[in-house]
Amino acid sequence: MEMKKITSIFYETSNGNKPVREWLLSLAKDDRKIIGEDIKTVEYGWPIGMPTCKGLGKKLFEVRSNISDKRIARVIFAVIDEYMVLLHAFIKKTQKTEKSDLDLALSRLKDIK
Repeated sequence: MEMKKITSIFYETSNGNKPVREWLLSLAKDDRKIIGEDIKTVEYGWPIGMPTCKGLGKKLFEVRSNISDKRIARVIFAVIDEYMVLLHAFIKKTQKTEKSDLDLALSRLKDIK
């Protein structure tokens, strides 16, 4: 049986919120399933590249998912020890990832360390 190379965990704020988990739960079940399968692909295949995963620099990576209505979802994560820490997630609206999305993920990463 194949083993996970890294295990995904949700970033948790100091007051116990898990923003990526909350975002996922706001999506339709089918979209959650697609994103979950893509995260699982990264867990079992790490290190993995395109088209599922892309490095963003500054120790950040993104899981790339195509969901319903031709929308594109991104989950930004960092690898800390054997964990894939899910820092931030969003529906992509522009070709380039917004600086505000990267900044939020980086601030959450700093919050962990």
